[in-house]
Amino acid sequence: MNEQIRDKEIRLIGESGEQLGIMSSREALKLAEEAGLDLVKIAPTAKPPVCKIVDYGKYRYELARKEKDAKRKQKVIEVKEIRMSPNIDTNDLNTKVGAARKFLEKGNRVKVTLRFRGREMAHMSTSKHILDDFAQMLSDIAVVEKMPKVEGRSMIMFLTVKR
Repeated sequence: MNEQIRDKEIRLIGESGEQLGIMSSREALKLAEEAGLDLVKIAPTAKPPVCKIVDYGKYRYELARKEKDAKRKQKVIEVKEIRMSPNIDTNDLNTKVGAARKFLEKGNRVKVTLRFRGREMAHMSTSKHILDDFAQMLSDIAVVEKMPKVEGRSMIMFLTVKR
């Protein structure tokens, strides 16, 4: 801004948004000082760079407000986890499916984890059907994002909402 602008020629925009054309940065700075405002470089990568005559404090405030509004409007997708063991019973499985359904309806991703302990580790391959059943029960509103995969002592699968 102001004296920090080192370019010889700049494209100047007035305080009310009208184009004032291409001129030297000294002339533009003189115009800004006459108006009692600051000369701020808006688009430094353009040829020639674009500068505007504005009140710098007000300009910074407007940028901060726009950034805050953009942050407020964006949707954050959370990952909710549901943990089960390989010897889960059907009613318990139905309860977990109901919880996952609620998470998916809110627009979150669901991470379904099947945890193995001790001797259960020997029967990992036979327990894959539990995750398949889980995905099948939610197939009306969810789609499998990542297929069941063994990571350490657990088998993990990700579900997301159908679009």
